[in-house]
Amino acid sequence: MFFKLFFFILSQSFYYSSSQIINFTYNGFGPPLTDISVQGIASVTRNGLLKLTNTTMRETGHAFYNKPIRFKDSPNGTVSSFSTTFVFAIHSQIPTLSSHGIAFAVVPNASLPFGDPSQYMGLFNITNNGNDTNHVFAVELDTVLNPEFNDKNDNHVGININSLISVNSSPAGYWKETGLGFKNMTLISGKRMQVWVDYDGRTNRIDVTMAPFKKSKPIKPLVSVVRDLSSVLLQDMFVGFSSATGHCCLPEHFVLGWSFGVNEKAPPLDLSKLPKLPRWKPRRIYVFYKNWMLSISIFCIPLVFIPSLIFLVRCILMRRRKFAEELEDWETYLGKNHRLKFKDLYYATQGFKDLLGSGGFGSVYKGVMPKTQHEIAVKRVSNESQQGLKEFVSEIVSIGRMSHRNIVPLLGYCRRKNELLLVYDYMPNGSLDKYLYNSPELTLGWKQRINVLKGVASALFYLHVEWEQVVIHRDVKASNVLLDAAYNGRLGDFGLARLCGHGSDPQTTRVVGTWGYLAPDHVTTGRVTTATDVFAFGVLLLEVACGRRPIEIDKVSGERVFLVDWVFGFWIEGNILDAKDPNLGTMYDQSEVEMVLKLGLLCSNSDPHARPSMGQVLHYLSGDEMLLDLSPLDLCRRGMMLGIHHGVRELGMFTGGSSIADSILSGGR
Repeated sequence: MFFKLFFFILSQSFYYSSSQIINFTYNGFGPPLTDISVQGIASVTRNGLLKLTNTTMRETGHAFYNKPIRFKDSPNGTVSSFSTTFVFAIHSQIPTLSSHGIAFAVVPNASLPFGDPSQYMGLFNITNNGNDTNHVFAVELDTVLNPEFNDKNDNHVGININSLISVNSSPAGYWKETGLGFKNMTLISGKRMQVWVDYDGRTNRIDVTMAPFKKSKPIKPLVSVVRDLSSVLLQDMFVGFSSATGHCCLPEHFVLGWSFGVNEKAPPLDLSKLPKLPRWKPRRIYVFYKNWMLSISIFCIPLVFIPSLIFLVRCILMRRRKFAEELEDWETYLGKNHRLKFKDLYYATQGFKDLLGSGGFGSVYKGVMPKTQHEIAVKRVSNESQQGLKEFVSEIVSIGRMSHRNIVPLLGYCRRKNELLLVYDYMPNGSLDKYLYNSPELTLGWKQRINVLKGVASALFYLHVEWEQVVIHRDVKASNVLLDAAYNGRLGDFGLARLCGHGSDPQTTRVVGTWGYLAPDHVTTGRVTTATDVFAFGVLLLEVACGRRPIEIDKVSGERVFLVDWVFGFWIEGNILDAKDPNLGTMYDQSEVEMVLKLGLLCSNSDPHARPSMGQVLHYLSGDEMLLDLSPLDLCRRGMMLGIHHGVRELGMFTGGSSIADSILSGGR
């Protein structure tokens, strides 16, 4: 019975010791201080302040209650409820800057020899941060933004478990009474603040609350999280504070009072008994900092501001000069609605980077208008001579009013220095010539080719007959036939076009155009008529059907071979279909191909009176009229014997050689 009673009393004493209520209170830390151990740069001031750090760089300061506290009844048991409250203050030498904060911590040992300074706050280091074997619970009052720890800002409160990455955090502050909102607090303000940390062993809820000094504890906590600490805390743990300094802006961390309790709320602090904070005067470093900054401002700002102002003015002037445009009086009424800004075109083409192609009249660039995202093609035409500029722009503006599905829309123009910029709709499939010559990677089938020819014929008929004035294009060729997204042919580049009234001829005697498409009558007289465009269209018909250039060099003899004569030779031999493009394959209408070849020869007749009109050509291509069954002899009687060879010889007589020299302005692309 004695032994049973002894063991019963002994077991009850053990039970009592493990589940007893433990608490302590420090209203200041005045000497003698027997239950608090300080390490690192931590110390206790004469008036009882627990000073965790001083102005030493990259050091840690620790202060722990030096008796172990039992948090669990058994090693594998659950953690008992506990709470703590403390009053602290952080003073920074530079009021707007700080270097790391302070943390309340529950740790396995009364010292943290492996805790690093700076961002690790004396708790962890780069190797053990985040390890479950740390068995550390902490509440950080952090004053530096560390992206590697996912900090919210440089003034926050967080709940940490075994890591400096908080399981939950919030900007420092407190919630006012219901409905009055949140009030921010600045941790480095040097003002006294109170913090409460509560853990409920039944619900595993952790609440962290803070408030200004002498203000009652807010009802709503600042940070909360539900987390069972049974796997984090050991049976016996130590409680205290940890802090650290970094490289600069060295702060001082103070704890004025502290209480702690297990299985009960932490005893309230007697705030009237807490020691006073020192009266801080601006330290030398801060005074020097302010004076240094003032000196820098007085002497350096003018030195920086004046050159910057000069540089800014120069940039503005250079920018204006870069985007300067010429605008004459006649343009204000003539081209007001068609004149575009050079600056807009410069940005649309990204400084004229995307070159689409170039030729005798300039280069073409792709662009996208910034506001509308409309794709454009900008042609830059050199304009060294001002002669006839007004008339040229006048005709460009007039052509800009035309609207036809087979004409590339002219959106406007811009004149700057010695160049003229013409802006068209962008055609995504480029020009027709790249699908015809030199074994192209992508060829067009016959249906596509005949559709392109019908489109160009329709455009020329519109120019010659249907529009308010007669427009003679003067530069019909494969490279000026552009293909839209559906491979429809559109006639473009009206840089050489001339306008005249219906029933009259344009007053020009200047030979312009592209070698190989020039009608002999235009070369010999310099005059242009609608028949001039018909001749060029006849050459285009032969190009599309044969897949050859208007003029090619014979590889054997080295002589020039004219496409018109080459096709005419096949016709004389009775096998005109042998002139067709071998890339057509077998999917084509023989009678239609034959008709196009003969129509091309008819249109390119040297006698302008023997050529059909574009209205007749359009009827032939559309199948509305049948082409007369002409023989080579009939065509010769109509003037074919005075074909392109005869025109070239006459041209040689006029120019003194085989080159057109200055009379021809474009050599094609």
